Amino acid sequence: MQTFPCPFCGPRDETEFHFATEAGRARPEPAAEVSDEDWAAYLFAAHAPKGTVREIWLHLPCGEYFVLTRNSVTRAIHGAKPLPGVPA
Repeated sequence: MQTFPCPFCGPRDETEFHFATEAGRARPEPAAEVSDEDWAAYLFAAHAPKGTVREIWLHLPCGEYFVLTRNSVTRAIHGAKPLPGVPA
């Protein structure tokens, strides 16, 4: 089992978290003009790079989203920060 650092609650068991998306991933806009193929690619095609990645996670007990920086190969955690504009 791995421990993730919630910037709002501190270290918690990984079972309390839910992966949301890759950080920095832009939603295709304007929505009314996005093709079905582009929308499907946005929803289902993850980049999954090896090495250091930035991801958005949700801590279920407190309901807060945050950015987690980790290594996708070694699973080492490099830090966690609130989303910009969200006070810690």
